[in-house]
Amino acid sequence: MKKARLDAVVVTRPADMFYLTGYGGDDGAVLIGAGWTCLAATPLYGEHAHRDCWDVEVRAGRLSPGIAAALKGRGVRRLGAQDEHLTVRAWHELEAMIGSRKLMPADGLVGQCRLVKDDREVRMISRAVRAAEQAFDVLFRRGKGAFVGRTEHQVAAELDYQMALAGADGSAFPTVVAAGKGASQPHYRPTSRKIRCGEPVLIDWGACVAGYHSDLTRVVFTDTIPAEIGRIYEVVAAAQAAGLKAVRPGVKAKSVDRAARDVIAEAGYGNEFIHGVGHGVGLEIHEPPVVAGRSEQRLAGNMVITVEPGIYLPGVGGVRIEDDVVVTARGRRRLSSLPVDIRKMVLR
Repeated sequence: MKKARLDAVVVTRPADMFYLTGYGGDDGAVLIGAGWTCLAATPLYGEHAHRDCWDVEVRAGRLSPGIAAALKGRGVRRLGAQDEHLTVRAWHELEAMIGSRKLMPADGLVGQCRLVKDDREVRMISRAVRAAEQAFDVLFRRGKGAFVGRTEHQVAAELDYQMALAGADGSAFPTVVAAGKGASQPHYRPTSRKIRCGEPVLIDWGACVAGYHSDLTRVVFTDTIPAEIGRIYEVVAAAQAAGLKAVRPGVKAKSVDRAARDVIAEAGYGNEFIHGVGHGVGLEIHEPPVVAGRSEQRLAGNMVITVEPGIYLPGVGGVRIEDDVVVTARGRRRLSSLPVDIRKMVLR
């Protein structure tokens, strides 16, 4: 704030508000100045705010008057706001409300703080990983019967239920269960089609624990391994290993992307790898740093990222393997522990 010559900042992104104060409502604003913090919350979340924000001044009531009241007598002349989050209408309303004060863009101030997790945050993400893995293990141990003859919707719902039983507050995002040809779509939506014996099934799922997320992807085989899917699986597994090996403090995120992408390109599938190799994960399922070919962000200790190369063949299917990784002082530590070896992904 000092570098940007701001007297105060109004924060409205829900994940940023939670990070700063513990406030979990989706409506409100946090104001931060030199030595003071105030939360303006609507009446719907007033009791919630008083309960959870133990070291913050709380003004429960209509939002705009709450912000205006919090600014009174505090010498704020230049106010920053999260213009990447506010609508144009909200920006103009805020300008009108603050009178003669100057409203300035304040992109990324909180995001820069959130890039590097503290040890508690890493523990929460690890707990979210464990809940997701435990849910997957329940289905996997039941073998083909947990998949064959059931719809993609049913398997996704079962995973969500098992994550809740394992201690998750909920799923991190809508669970993806993509059987057969559907796996060629990275953001596939499960359908009511029943999974057939012999179809590979791509599962992209994650849990949320205390606000923190996990994000995992595996492919399971309901009988034999189709030859073409088997070939690209081995390429993706090698690409992920190369990407994981490239993770260490001080390297640019694009180096991780390049390490994995080169393996896939050399195998002849460069055009079928259609997204970046990863992203940050924490209070949001997708957050900085972006781990892609154009990312100049350097990795640092206690950043948590995904490494998730994939190959997608329309009309055939696809493979993606994804794990969550924390950058350590000397390298990396994989938070997830599910196997990658294709032989261990065949259901019995």
